[in-house]
Amino acid sequence: MSSGAGGWAGAWSFLPADAAQAWYSEAMSTNERQASAPEARRQVVLVTGASTGIGRACADHLAARGWRVYGGSRRAPGGAPAFEALTLDVDDDASVASGVAQVLAREEHIDVDVNSAGFGIAGAVEDTSIIEAKRQLETNFFGVLRVCRAVLPSMRAARCGRIVNISSLGGLFGMPFSGLYSASKFALEGVSEAMRQELRPFGVHVTLIEPGDIRSDFITTRKSTEESNVNAAYQEGFRRAMKAAEADERAAPSADLVAQLVERVLTVRRPRLRYSVGMFSQRIVALLKRWLPERIFEWAIGQAFKIESVQTKSTS
Repeated sequence: MSSGAGGWAGAWSFLPADAAQAWYSEAMSTNERQASAPEARRQVVLVTGASTGIGRACADHLAARGWRVYGGSRRAPGGAPAFEALTLDVDDDASVASGVAQVLAREEHIDVDVNSAGFGIAGAVEDTSIIEAKRQLETNFFGVLRVCRAVLPSMRAARCGRIVNISSLGGLFGMPFSGLYSASKFALEGVSEAMRQELRPFGVHVTLIEPGDIRSDFITTRKSTEESNVNAAYQEGFRRAMKAAEADERAAPSADLVAQLVERVLTVRRPRLRYSVGMFSQRIVALLKRWLPERIFEWAIGQAFKIESVQTKSTS
């Protein structure tokens, strides 16, 4: 999730820090029961987007902890991965079908599907072409849908399974200059809620992981829309927002934090629908959007993204 450098803590400065932390902890508390580790380690896990970033961290961590992990990605992962690397392009029906079939042929079952493949585009909504918007949703939303459709028949037949979709705090509110990225995550949130209800009778659990800023290669893989470089109307706000976002991402916790949370979710007997992870000043946004007056919340978001003071110029 993109955000402003140091802006998040300042955005919520009107809240007493100790009280806010206690409030958040109480609201997020849950009575979770852990499954036994031996039971978990016999399970087969498919992780998409496993060549870099959060997907790579999840695949490496789970493999190191004894899970049988297949890491799918378009490109081969660098180094010497501890997991089984698998060619799997979530944008391609045939690639997804082939990748899932390979795992089932070897293991006869897939117990866990961690959908982490994704990328971000940056730019004002007006500066985003339909082609660019479709490309964003193709990977971040339809890619997840493809993989879920491929793995669910075997999970339903076994009457057990876990789907873990890597969403974003940007799927809970619209991020300025990342509107289509937020749209892709909003869509993922909605379909995950529906799947959770539909799959409950079959013993399949669906969970969303909502990271804030995470230190990874997301900065280098994020693409600016073509019109962002030529349309002067938004350039000052866009420049400020991206500068703030990149600084915050560099100071963010590593993707290992997400991987550890994923393992925790997989060993909980009754996982919640949503888990957030990252800096507290960003994670609290989920609750504050519900409880703060709309005008105050929007002001705080403008402060966090360093765009509140930008003076826009009307163009004809």
